[in-house]
Amino acid sequence: MSLILDRTAATDTPILDVLAERWSTRVFDANAPIDESALAAALEAARWAPTAANTQPWRVIVARRGTDAHARIVETLSGFNRAWAPAAGALVVFVAETERDGRPMGWALYDTGQAAAHFTVQAHADGLSTHQMGGFDRDAVRSAFGLPATLTPVTVMAVGAFGDLDEASAELRERESAPRSRRPIAESTIVDA
Repeated sequence: MSLILDRTAATDTPILDVLAERWSTRVFDANAPIDESALAAALEAARWAPTAANTQPWRVIVARRGTDAHARIVETLSGFNRAWAPAAGALVVFVAETERDGRPMGWALYDTGQAAAHFTVQAHADGLSTHQMGGFDRDAVRSAFGLPATLTPVTVMAVGAFGDLDEASAELRERESAPRSRRPIAESTIVDA
């Protein structure tokens, strides 16, 4: 099995190693079971993410490879995601509670994103690989799991052991080895007074 690529970001300012080293792979080991301890820690990190007024307006659907739930999520994936994501040890759907007791929860999407971010950092720290996907049918997820209109699927995250890059398709190898880049922070800053 090939080693995990060194994909450490070339940051303009030093940041925590776990953040600089974290990257989103599409190459998962289709035979390795999910590391249950690392998955539990990632979910615990998500649980402790910041949340407005401690409302915790997020939920998760955790589906391990080989289960009916995993297959139902795979069916909702779009395009290229359906080609590589089934190999992940688990697929986790992060769901925002956008309404509670008849009142909109305007911060729900933000808080759900925070939970997902904490999940990815903890997962990486514990040796799991992750990749978040926006390419999926939200209504199909809602239908597959009987979610009410107050719960909105936000992202599907593939999580598991890194696979053998040498066994990946040429397209995947090319994507995995492409240089990492981000626009300069100055281009993202509206005001810095």
